[in-house]
Amino acid sequence: MISAFFIFNQKGEVLISRLYRTDLKRSIADVFRIQVVSNSDVRSPIITLGSTSFFHVRVNNLYVLAVTKNNANAALVFEFCYRFISIAKSYFGKVDEESVKSNFVLIYELIDEIIDFGFPQNSEIDTLKTYITTEGVRSSASEEPSKITIQATGSTSWRRGDVKYKKNEAFVDVVETVNLLMSATGTVLRADVDGHILMRAYLSGTPECKFGLNDKLVLDKGDRVPGGNAVELDDCRFHQCVRLGQFDSDRTISFIPPDGEFELMKYRSTTNVNLPLRVLPTITENGTREVSYIVTVKANFNSKLSATSVMLRIPTPLNTTTVDCKAPNGKAKYVPAENVIVWKIPRLQGGSECSLTGTAALTAVTHRQAWARPPIDVDFQVLMFTASGLLVRFLKVFEKSNYNSVKWVRYLTKASSSYQIRF
Repeated sequence: MISAFFIFNQKGEVLISRLYRTDLKRSIADVFRIQVVSNSDVRSPIITLGSTSFFHVRVNNLYVLAVTKNNANAALVFEFCYRFISIAKSYFGKVDEESVKSNFVLIYELIDEIIDFGFPQNSEIDTLKTYITTEGVRSSASEEPSKITIQATGSTSWRRGDVKYKKNEAFVDVVETVNLLMSATGTVLRADVDGHILMRAYLSGTPECKFGLNDKLVLDKGDRVPGGNAVELDDCRFHQCVRLGQFDSDRTISFIPPDGEFELMKYRSTTNVNLPLRVLPTITENGTREVSYIVTVKANFNSKLSATSVMLRIPTPLNTTTVDCKAPNGKAKYVPAENVIVWKIPRLQGGSECSLTGTAALTAVTHRQAWARPPIDVDFQVLMFTASGLLVRFLKVFEKSNYNSVKWVRYLTKASSSYQIRF
């Protein structure tokens, strides 16, 4: 699949390099340095030069690069790059130049373990950690090799069977990111939800978990009922531990969970999206020297819930000199370096609304250009609310020793620079 793997710093210096096939030479790194690292105009993560393709991912101040001369599956190559980053984070936290240099030996040990002749092999973090320690030294325990072999080749390679906890707990987080683009007339141009179901399983033994979602859950477009209130998901991706056959039959997710934290499910929804906040902007240009602002935020969810860390970034014209704004709720200030009014509301109760009023004074310009009016950006977090309507009906844990376990479910809907309102 891939012929070479590199990690570059932002100067184009090679920190890590490994060639897996003879169809490339180490000098291929110079081509990437010249064509991508030194060229600020390159934005595509895939560059093809002749018969050679470069797939790169930026993380902090590093380039993680995979090179191939074959017609490789691009999605698979990027999945490997992101999986490597996840593995690196689990071993030494933040992935940056300093941490790569500090964990030089460990990284080579990891990439030699997870790739063989250019093909990805075992990339399960729990399995890798059984025989590659954080110091990069292999375990010296005499009985470990047999356990490692069973875990790596058995039916549940993602979990060891001898895990023990004094207190058995399972935490489920349903985290949704809302993406919205609304027109100046209030029409929704685009609204979708990117969802993740994250789980932290601290359970002894080899438990069987059953996880139920909404009764009215539609995955196939052909099953949709016009005017129905079903939760419709456009696509789902599950962790390898999930038994897909049972999910297709009764929408129950049955699985033996990995130990610790993992992503159980990813999904996307583009229909029946419940927008948690409604922004009503009235922004008027009064001649050439003044712009008046009246911006109202309404919370469209239950009064028992509240939105936190609400922040609106309201654009101002480029020739703005001063802004006088008043916000009874929260704090608002003009940030001239970014040409925006930043309005921060610590907490917004469900069903309530609050407003900001202000006036921007403009300086005279010789060649006046029409104001582009960039959209208003809204950031927020709402606990115990899902924009897609997805709900966890139940979470059950079965284990042969019949121990009692504590289960927790939390919902979080948020937006960060993806919730935009035109005016």
